[in-house]
Amino acid sequence: MKGGICLEEYQKLEARHLYTIFRNEENGYTVAKFVTYDAKEEEFTATGIFKELVEEERYSLQGEYKEHARYGMQFQVISYEKMMPNDENSLIRYFSSAAFPGIGKKTAKQIVDHLGEDALLKIKDDIHVLDDIEGMNEKKRNAIYQGIREHGDLDDSIVFFSKFGMSVKNIMKLEAAYGKEAVEVVKENPYQMVEDIDGIGFATADKVAMELSFSIDHPYRIKAAILSSVLDICMSNGDTYVSASQISRELKKRYGMEQIDLEPYLQELFADRLLMMEDERIYHNTQYDAEKGIAVFLGNFPYEEMEQVDITHLQNDITILENKLHISYEEKQKQAISSFFKEPFSIITGGPGTGKTTIVQGILSLYQQYYPDQIISLCAPTGRAAKRLAQLSDGRAVTIHSLLKWDLESNTFLVNETEPIQADVLIIDEFSMVDQWLFYNLLLACRDIKKILLIGDEDQLASVGPGCVLKDLIKSNCFPLTRLEKIFRQQEGSDVVALAHMIKENETPDFDQMQDIAFFPCQNFEVRNLVNQVVSNALSKGYDTKDIQVLVPMYQGVAGIDALNNALQQMMNPPDEFKRELKVGYRIFREEDKILQLKNQPDDQVSNGDIGILREIIYASEDVQNKNKLMVEFDDHIVEYSGENLYNISHAYCISIHKSQGSEYPIVILPIVKDYRYMLQKRLLYTAVTRAKKSLVLLGDMELFQHAIQVADRHVRKSTLTQRILSVFG
Repeated sequence: MKGGICLEEYQKLEARHLYTIFRNEENGYTVAKFVTYDAKEEEFTATGIFKELVEEERYSLQGEYKEHARYGMQFQVISYEKMMPNDENSLIRYFSSAAFPGIGKKTAKQIVDHLGEDALLKIKDDIHVLDDIEGMNEKKRNAIYQGIREHGDLDDSIVFFSKFGMSVKNIMKLEAAYGKEAVEVVKENPYQMVEDIDGIGFATADKVAMELSFSIDHPYRIKAAILSSVLDICMSNGDTYVSASQISRELKKRYGMEQIDLEPYLQELFADRLLMMEDERIYHNTQYDAEKGIAVFLGNFPYEEMEQVDITHLQNDITILENKLHISYEEKQKQAISSFFKEPFSIITGGPGTGKTTIVQGILSLYQQYYPDQIISLCAPTGRAAKRLAQLSDGRAVTIHSLLKWDLESNTFLVNETEPIQADVLIIDEFSMVDQWLFYNLLLACRDIKKILLIGDEDQLASVGPGCVLKDLIKSNCFPLTRLEKIFRQQEGSDVVALAHMIKENETPDFDQMQDIAFFPCQNFEVRNLVNQVVSNALSKGYDTKDIQVLVPMYQGVAGIDALNNALQQMMNPPDEFKRELKVGYRIFREEDKILQLKNQPDDQVSNGDIGILREIIYASEDVQNKNKLMVEFDDHIVEYSGENLYNISHAYCISIHKSQGSEYPIVILPIVKDYRYMLQKRLLYTAVTRAKKSLVLLGDMELFQHAIQVADRHVRKSTLTQRILSVFG
């Protein structure tokens, strides 16, 4: 008890203080940004009374997540204490890690308190030393025994690295890379991890280095900070290269490094080929290799010619196909089909309703007619886009990551230049979402491919990763391009399609004249109730949860994704005595929740952006492995989540516009309020609007909507891919 409050009722978070947002010096009330001190490293806002907070220090916070009417989800701190690193803390972290399913912090602390700092040795000698610990049972004892048996060789590394908050998964990566010398290698240069280990960034390496008493101006630290800055800048703005002045600004802003003479450090990084330089442009080696590799590959493609189709016969067969499918291809659509059969590499671009789907259906039908023994490989960047492609083709389509057999642990592709794709033709849909590095790796695996077709909408949001590949390919004028502009979808969703094209042309729509689109004026604090009303109305008309999608550009705030998911869950799937719940962080998962996949999990055949339904919750007390488990149904299969994978999912009642790319929904609800004003621009609105297949409901500020239509890209991505293609093609 503290001041009449039972602290055991509250959640406990171990976190690192990033910076203070607000502080009242008179009463100590503070609003601060923290990041959880674990493998997830999730940022969150905490509020409470603090004597003082030191940046980068670790704290143990007790409190609970509360939703603020204006600022969204916050962690309200009831009590806190500064964490001091010691071997006991690392042992507790080790015993409560994923290596020991079902062993929480409380049990781990009891083990260490009872057995001391040589607990591991004692348990290895005699497992029954655990018998005297309060709450110990056969299930927990077996979990500890199995964990030590499986990870016994890692004990020294785990005890050493876990004090820095590293997960067992990352520690195993270190062991795989450095062997038994892992601890010594990291002690010699903690920043080496940034270069060698996927999933370990500068923040983690810096945390280790500071604990090992490395100076803040150590050359290893400065080189790692430069390398990290280049990657961070490119990931944040989509550029494929940076300037030296940008690096200097980033070093000052992010790491407090001022007046650094970059030149000697850059020269070392160039010599090690970690960075590359051309005409004052500084590239990370991955982006440099990608740009050059794409240009060279396309300049030499195809590596094996295929027998050409007689164009006269093709035109006749297109006419026969039109009669068979009861359609009539417009001239540009016929041009796209002809271009595909004439050229080894071609591009089709166009907005919604312009007939891209009909063209693909025709191409697939004719190709199978001409080349019955050849293999067509269909892929898309997201799982939802791949499923849509499969439906229209009556064939199998997969994500690009699945096609390339992406290995999650090593972040490498098992299908590559030495183990290429086993197909004759490659068709890639939703290509605007493909970043430069992914396209490069896809092309590396295309040595046996004889024909490639890219399909995408050049006006949608660019890829999350660096580059603007579709735009760069089109801009080069080196490849056959069909740009579809005529709208064919004149029935369901025609108003939505018309609005999308009006946005492209900077035209102001008249919503009073539209049947499929509604606009309801409201303020940010009214969004939640209005969204609930619209969703409730749609459900009453017979629509299903999966038919309705709320799209928002940001997570925080009263009209952000987190707040709306919370409100929609309460309305669409409220607490029920017959439905189980599980709290993960500030989220409460409940059976029958609509679930969003946040990361690719290739082994489970589920991709970033996939949406499913939480069918069952299994509590640790009922599970053989003593783990809490969530069973989520995605279309035709069930995926099991436990341990760290629980952080790979979120609620999907409301999702980001970026996550919606590649998907379509019968009804889209899109708030447009001043909270989002710095993110709103034409391309974002266009992408959101084109997700609606039938109906679109807009909520918010009409003037803001009209203004956003006029806002072009706030940042034009910098890339030299077009120049490289032109130099290769002469």
